[in-house]
Formats: sequence, C-alpha cells, structure tokens
Amino acid sequence: MLMAATPVLLATLSGVGLNAQEQVVPVVDGHLGRCTADFTVTDEDRNPLYDAKIDVYIRYGFLGLRKMSLQVGTNSDGRARVAGLPDKADKKFSFKITSGTLSDAVLMNTSDGCNAVFEVTLKEE
Repeated sequence: MLMAATPVLLATLSGVGLNAQEQVVPVVDGHLGRCTADFTVTDEDRNPLYDAKIDVYIRYGFLGLRKMSLQVGTNSDGRARVAGLPDKADKKFSFKITSGTLSDAVLMNTSDGCNAVFEVTLKEE
C-alpha cells in the first residue's frame, strides 16, 4: 500500500500534474451596464507590465450630466478588466493606459460590440 502511494506523492511534490495557478485578474466595476473591456498590457519587448494603470472617464445619465472616473491596475500577467460599462448603442469610451513613462490610448465603441478585448503595447511618450 505504501509503495503504491509513493509515485503519486513524488509526482505531487515535484509539481508534475499540477496546474499552474492563474493570477486573479483585477476588475473595476462601474455598475452602469453589462459592457466590459479586457486588457493585456505589454512593453515593446512583449513583456507583461505589472500595475499599468488603465483610466476611463464616463459621462452617463440624462444629457451625460453624471460623471465617473475609473482606474484599475494590471496584474503580473499584464491583465485587467473594466466592467459595468453602459451598454447604450453607439457609446464611446477612451481608455488611457500608463506605466511610468510608457503610455497609449484605445477607443471602444459599443456599436462594435459590448465586450471588447484589447492587447496594448505601451511605448515611450
């Protein structure tokens, strides 16, 4: 009995058969609708950037009089999500992504789809 359990124990201790633990993706939620924007942020060498800041400014409500600013930082895989964006037709959002002196901006238009995926490579300003 002990001999049969030994190979399983050795395989477990050496990491064979274990799934690599995925990083939790940081999410900021505006609670204004069902639209989302998923980001993967890298530098010019395609290395993921940790704690790159993703900012979006949202105008909503009657005549766009209400305003909200959201920010989320990326995890060690360079990933983050902005959720709860308004799902009105033809709504546009501009996301500013920064990490130190690196930056870029992307646009999202809900008429192109409510769940956007962005792979952003940051460059020197």
